[in-house]
Amino acid sequence: MTRDIPDIEPQGPFEGPEKLLEIWFKPSADDVPDAAEPDSDGRTGLRKVDRKVWEEMLDIVKCQVLSVVRGTEMDAYLLSESSFFVSPHRLILKTCGTTLNLLGLPRILEIATVQANMPIVYRCFYSRKSFMFPERQHGPHRDWKKEVEFLDNIFSNGSAYTVGKVNGDHWLLYLTNPDDGTIPDSPPSSPIVSLESQLLPDYTIEILMSELAAEARESFFSTLSPSDSPHLHATTLSQALGISDIFPCHLTTLDAYSFSPCGYSANALVKWGEDYVDDRDASSDVPGEYKEGYYTIHVTPEEGWSYASFECNVPAHTSKKTRTVPDLRTLIQRVVTIFKPGRLSLTLFISSKDNDVDQGEGGVEAVQRAFKVALSNLDAANYGTPAKANGGGARTYRRTDKINYEFGGYDLAFASFELTT
Repeated sequence: MTRDIPDIEPQGPFEGPEKLLEIWFKPSADDVPDAAEPDSDGRTGLRKVDRKVWEEMLDIVKCQVLSVVRGTEMDAYLLSESSFFVSPHRLILKTCGTTLNLLGLPRILEIATVQANMPIVYRCFYSRKSFMFPERQHGPHRDWKKEVEFLDNIFSNGSAYTVGKVNGDHWLLYLTNPDDGTIPDSPPSSPIVSLESQLLPDYTIEILMSELAAEARESFFSTLSPSDSPHLHATTLSQALGISDIFPCHLTTLDAYSFSPCGYSANALVKWGEDYVDDRDASSDVPGEYKEGYYTIHVTPEEGWSYASFECNVPAHTSKKTRTVPDLRTLIQRVVTIFKPGRLSLTLFISSKDNDVDQGEGGVEAVQRAFKVALSNLDAANYGTPAKANGGGARTYRRTDKINYEFGGYDLAFASFELTT
């Protein structure tokens, strides 16, 4: 995304691929020290930390808060460079450009210790796609070995991985096991505990897209006047492109922003669960009868380094009662049809105890099949994606890489694709 907010270096190619830092301080929201003592707004744990405190941490990272959406179970901060999500027991910091994501980690640990009484990290994940312009990065981010060294100086139980072709699209991952070095008997939960008091699987899909088609890129160029609202412009654009319809509108709270002269960011909080069926209005449900997830989108549309990312933690293995929530194949098709990339990589990271996704057996192999089927022949008319501004037409992708990994308590499916027609 290209920003109208001052950068920390002169203008030039913008690094779209993000650095993603996710820190768990407890296995679930029910485990935070003040779980039984919410504030007047129902917040516990890290959600009680004042916005100004987070903004001071983000100053270290070199990004700013544009807006905040406060949900039932998490808060979504839209940043000048991507996103920040706060749940009672975990944080997700996703930043692009030349931000200093990892330099915010020591301050995050201090805030969690002092303000939320959580001095121990349960698990930490740091990941990113290979950079387009690594020479433009600062500090430890200039080199993967330096990033690993930085994290190893904080954590004694971390492991680093390179997933994919070193001389092609690849994905870098650093993760820690629980502090005692053992693999947990049960996976970490999503931010909400189910009605049956069972831990939900931790589930995250990323679709990282480059070489966007010209007709997809042009929608994200906009010269806004001082009187124009970047949020209103982005909301209108989201509706025109079909972004607002990736998940059902009545289940989604979307916070979007258009940058001038180009670029786009959006956070969304999504309600999902057994209690939602096609003809029900989400606003009419009793609090607690649903689960809350997120998705986030960021677009850098300039030719030569165009890039778009989509990340979501709403599970695809929902029941037939939740038909309004797209399955994995449909979700991929909806996203890819909007942005029309020439190349893309997909990762699905899921706690391994509950890894039967796409309503089928087979774990990560079922995921890989869903990836391939979704991209074998995209035709907007076949699966109902609006994609109004970008047109329809079939697009076929060829898989260039497929890798499955088993980590401590997690499975990963990774695949790369390139456009053939």
